[in-house]
Amino acid sequence: MPDHYSGKPYRFASVSSPIGTQLPQAVGFSWAAKLKDEKIAVAVYLGEGATSSADFHTAMNFAGVFQTPTVFLIRNNGWAISVPASHQTAAKSFADKGAAYGVPAVRVDGNDALAVYKTVKAAAEEAAAGEGSKLIEMLTYRMSGHSTSDDPRAYRSEQEVEAWQQKDPIVRLRKYLESNQAWSEKDESDCVEQLRTELKACIKKAEESERPSIASMFEDVYREKPWHLKEQQRQAEQGPRHKANH
Repeated sequence: MPDHYSGKPYRFASVSSPIGTQLPQAVGFSWAAKLKDEKIAVAVYLGEGATSSADFHTAMNFAGVFQTPTVFLIRNNGWAISVPASHQTAAKSFADKGAAYGVPAVRVDGNDALAVYKTVKAAAEEAAAGEGSKLIEMLTYRMSGHSTSDDPRAYRSEQEVEAWQQKDPIVRLRKYLESNQAWSEKDESDCVEQLRTELKACIKKAEESERPSIASMFEDVYREKPWHLKEQQRQAEQGPRHKANH
């Protein structure tokens, strides 16, 4: 999957494809940090649809009971593929779910970048300071399909999409910055040109790099590689895919 990437030096872990499985993992990270007396917070993202998963209950319950420094960030974008948010819960809001687990929760306009920054920053600081977990429901909208195989026109109206287009968070932030003389057309063009140059350089470097070895996909998975992974690696390295340089 395109979003299955991790960066250990940056303390960034990949999500998994099954819905909600990253939640207990995040609570595990934060529980370990608490046991080591590390003053950090662990942030984990989920869609409103993931609140219907068993892993959400498991993670929230453990986080509430053991007061782990976890910040749950619910991106309520209205749709979990084709299931509307109204079919995910009978509660008035997804933030209400925090009360059942003893986890303080708040709702924020997910299309207001500054409001999200302020809210998340405060929650992370409080969690890192030992005040337990926090839950933040960010209200936003998924403009495109859930995936390349999804056609959202089959389950929602164009009028609904057009209404949310008027609330584009990037346009909104830009107008705010411009009104405070913190951004201009020149800044915009300079930024676009800089990013275009950086992107071309990154693409060039990637295309000139050697192909990763088959063995590389078995690295950085476990601290100590288990026997079955060693066996799979050996089979992959000796198999036809490897010989064909696939």
